Amino acid sequence: MKKLGVIGGLGPMATAFFMQMVIEMTKAETDQEHIEMLIHNCPSIPDRTSYILGRSERNPEPYMAAIGRKLAESGAEVIAIPCITANYFYRELSEEIPVPILNIIEETSGYLAAQGVERVGLMATDGTVRSGLFQQSLKEAGIAVALPGEDGQGDVMHLIYEDVKATRPAEMDRFLKVERELKEKGAQVIILGCTELSMIRRDESIGAGYLDAMQVLAKCAVEQCGTLKEEYRQLITG
Repeated sequence: MKKLGVIGGLGPMATAFFMQMVIEMTKAETDQEHIEMLIHNCPSIPDRTSYILGRSERNPEPYMAAIGRKLAESGAEVIAIPCITANYFYRELSEEIPVPILNIIEETSGYLAAQGVERVGLMATDGTVRSGLFQQSLKEAGIAVALPGEDGQGDVMHLIYEDVKATRPAEMDRFLKVERELKEKGAQVIILGCTELSMIRRDESIGAGYLDAMQVLAKCAVEQCGTLKEEYRQLITG
């Protein structure tokens, strides 16, 4: 089995949940059959969205690259970053870190295409939406994307920053409002495109038709480094 390195802390609860996902998704009957993980949980890494939108001059990329190099030096053979907005820096990180980095956006697009999905809705940070990385990847996979309007996007950001990152309960009226909007725009599946939104899937009954991008990342990490349980090949909520 390969050793998995995790650049964590973006945010801390999402990192902890990602580790739990990897353990739960691994086919193992003994401790020794689980994947070895090297995790650097560094919540002091500057905020990705603030930098992408020009609200901060503190570039998080050098911090993530330094951690990735240390993980590789410690024996990590594959790197996962449980933060979707961090994929904005994927090219630079791939050039600076000497082991493969799982691309959560490309893996999610590929998974949806394999399931025959033609139109999705996207819940993600302003940074992820503004970067266009998900939209471009999905377009290349032949999948159309519906985004929330200005008010709906404000609700998504509130859920991420004011609720989950602040360790407060999610305001589900906001979540359901965005769900209705995206489904009215024709979304067959709604992507939970921020690892904080994964925590809402964990804690709340969100119903059918969702794909948690962090769960896709965990699935890919297990496939790269261990053996996946068969029940985790279908990830769209039913």
